[in-house]
Amino acid sequence: MQLNLPEYPLRMQLNKKGDKEVLDVFRRKFVRLTPEEEVRQQFLNFLVYEKGFVQSLIGVERQLMVNSMTRRFDAVVFTPNGQPLVLIEFKAPSVKISQQVFDQIAAYNFVLKADYLMVSNGMTHYACKMDYQNHSYLFLENIPPYESL
Repeated sequence: MQLNLPEYPLRMQLNKKGDKEVLDVFRRKFVRLTPEEEVRQQFLNFLVYEKGFVQSLIGVERQLMVNSMTRRFDAVVFTPNGQPLVLIEFKAPSVKISQQVFDQIAAYNFVLKADYLMVSNGMTHYACKMDYQNHSYLFLENIPPYESL
């Protein structure tokens, strides 16, 4: 399926089981290529090459505790001093982005306290700025460049 993102060349290989893997330059290892993983790789490359995000400030698949349960978030962009700036959730293109997806990322952000949230299924992309005073988030018209965050 053609994603609604610029297409960046990805380095691929087959693993011993014959499954296709993609080199995740953010984790510095090959990972199984799933539809969600393809969205992650293309979207993160979009942030780096089109929006000026710094590759070394992007963390992928990190764990955190939410309500005494270990959860894994898809990606986070940090400030140069290590504070979470943007929390990102990815879904496969076949998964509709619903209120449940925003509730999931907002629950993760309750712990991280990032200033921005982004959600993408490769076809539709959302960016929100957190409004902690009113316990809500404000949708942005576009994915902002890094220097404007």
